[in-house]
Amino acid sequence: MSDWIDDWLSTPRFDVYLADAAGDRDLALARYDWNARAAAAFHHDLGHLEVGLRNAYDRALRAAAPDGPHWVFAPDRHFSPLLERTRRGKVYDSNETSRKVIDAAVRSARRATGTSRPDPGKVIAEIGFGFWRYLSARRLSERLWVPYLHHAFRPGTGRPAVDGPVGRLHDLRNRVAHNEPLIRRNLDARYADILTVAGLLSAELREHIAGQSPVPGALADRP
Repeated sequence: MSDWIDDWLSTPRFDVYLADAAGDRDLALARYDWNARAAAAFHHDLGHLEVGLRNAYDRALRAAAPDGPHWVFAPDRHFSPLLERTRRGKVYDSNETSRKVIDAAVRSARRATGTSRPDPGKVIAEIGFGFWRYLSARRLSERLWVPYLHHAFRPGTGRPAVDGPVGRLHDLRNRVAHNEPLIRRNLDARYADILTVAGLLSAELREHIAGQSPVPGALADRP
């Protein structure tokens, strides 16, 4: 086989698949193509889950102050400065990034809609998965999880039960978004994570994702 594959993918990138295929270039190329199909399948399910997760969190945060402005227009309400200290003793505001993400989403929604006060749903759609992923972080437990965010999930759901799988899915989503290799990842476990979090949101969402998911077929089709 010619070197066109190395020119296309780069030798270091293709070498990952070549090593997995024990030097068989045909098999390595087939696994690269499969990797793309698996990534597309996970992108489908992760998209469904992300929409459900962000809307559930939005409802929980809105319920905390139903009579005031929507929280995306008042980010200090839930993400006021939270001072923490690094291992080297430097004090920093661990909520600063969250406020910046929200402000950037508001600006983006304003540009997209041409209005100074876009619909909150437009703003929420501009906020990336990384923002929602860290809402279950330990540092926000007392401020957000305990008083508000646990209401986004089935009664009795503990923060670690959400944070663990959502963290792993955040890593997977980044790999999918950047066309990174999935061949050495435990993809069966990540699919289980998707269904776990979906089930914590609602049994019906879990059933729908499982029923429509292209992931099992893609995983079974690995060359």
